[in-house]
Amino acid sequence: MMSYGDPARGSDWILDEAAAEPIVRRAADAGVTFFDTADVYSAGSSEEVTGRLLRKIFPGRDDYVLATKVFFPVGKGVNDSGLSRKHIHSAIDGSLRRLGTDYVDLYQIHRWDSETPIEETMLALHDVVRAGKARYIGASTMSAWQFAKAQHVAEVNGWTKFVTMQNHYNLLYREEEREMNPLCADQGVGLIPWSPLARGLLARAGAGEATTRAESDQHIGFLYTDEDNDRQILDRVAQVARDREVPPAQVALAWLLRQPVVSAPIVGATKDRHVEDAVAAVDLALTDKELAFLAEPYRPHAAAQ
Repeated sequence: MMSYGDPARGSDWILDEAAAEPIVRRAADAGVTFFDTADVYSAGSSEEVTGRLLRKIFPGRDDYVLATKVFFPVGKGVNDSGLSRKHIHSAIDGSLRRLGTDYVDLYQIHRWDSETPIEETMLALHDVVRAGKARYIGASTMSAWQFAKAQHVAEVNGWTKFVTMQNHYNLLYREEEREMNPLCADQGVGLIPWSPLARGLLARAGAGEATTRAESDQHIGFLYTDEDNDRQILDRVAQVARDREVPPAQVALAWLLRQPVVSAPIVGATKDRHVEDAVAAVDLALTDKELAFLAEPYRPHAAAQ
């Protein structure tokens, strides 16, 4: 749901509520029930649009799973960011107000806060759950040792543990396979990877045109730095797509869905075909030979979060 909100408070590729509604309705009609946003997206307007659309589209609150996040600044004050007890309790109340609901199903820490003791953060999150403001908690984008430490702190104190990890994982970036993914597999934590299409690079495999988002996305050059290696992988995605007569996005998502512990990639949709590709990928059964063919060129990267 990061793609929806108020363009004036976000990026030029953000869709307003009127443009977003038919896409979200199409997703709901196709069986999508999990919707992910964050307080920082479009300065809070993503949560506002998300809440209004889901209330309009679904019969009741129990018919969908709603996730949001906390960490990044949502204001200019010194206490308007991070994972302190003060900010977490303020942030969840702000998110619930914007979403128009009295609880979220999944409340996630958007990043690791090196300035706040993890004991303070985990107790604050536990209190949010005990207060009924969140059903579960999740984490996103950190080192495996940090995640393990957070889980240990929660376990020894009898506090709520994380049930999901929203990490950076796709065919072009697989560093999570070293430690984070095996840790989550061992601990029974589900993966809900962000940028499963590498900010659109995998969806455009074999094509030269760039999207509005790609042309203004400063993070692409930071996250994907090995152009020669990336090109090899993109060529293979394009080849499998041609052989299967499906769009490259379906191939890339189908590969990710076959990886251990992956529950649901976080797919951003700004066009109807983005929803169609995501839904079709669930039933695209790549062979073991195709999976190996897609994975084989990958070379280790520097960590990029």
